[in-house]
Amino acid sequence: MSTRVEIPADTSAAAKGTAPLIAVSGHGKGGYKRGLAIFDVVLRLGAVAATLAAAAIMGTSDQTLPFFTQFFQFEASYDDLPTFQFFVIAMAIVSGYLVLSLPFSIVAIIRPRATAPRLLLIILDTVALTLNMAAAGAATAIVYLAHNGNSGANWLAICNQFGDFCQKSSGAVVASFIAAVVLLVLIVISALALRKH
Repeated sequence: MSTRVEIPADTSAAAKGTAPLIAVSGHGKGGYKRGLAIFDVVLRLGAVAATLAAAAIMGTSDQTLPFFTQFFQFEASYDDLPTFQFFVIAMAIVSGYLVLSLPFSIVAIIRPRATAPRLLLIILDTVALTLNMAAAGAATAIVYLAHNGNSGANWLAICNQFGDFCQKSSGAVVASFIAAVVLLVLIVISALALRKH
């Protein structure tokens, strides 16, 4: 007793059957959003560094001239000017916000399709950019006057005497504008991540 199995000789694709192609749905959309979220975290860390540097450089900018009289000592410090005080406080606030926003940015990596963290980030990043630009613009005006003076108001340029002070304050202003550009890019990234396809 033997059992015989017969296999038909038809070898066409219809007879063989084809395995269905299984695609992971949504992988492409989540992938680019996850990439944007990772780029967001990296830029946030860069903005933290820029704002901290701006606040620290401006906060430590002071210079005392080596000559003085019995009644006068010639000194320039950031706390002599309310605009520079505002600059230091504003940069510290923006830096603190950026550190506190990192967990929300990390949530966007883990859940790239979540819209609530992105919406919160885009609103608060806009507020931080506004504060950053207000402080940077005000400090830029003072730094410009320190470098060039104003002949119409008889304000003399002080950077000829206080070179180190002017160099530090100019560096702090440049760092704040770098942070502003990074914040602007962060807003664009959040807007792109919120866009629906």
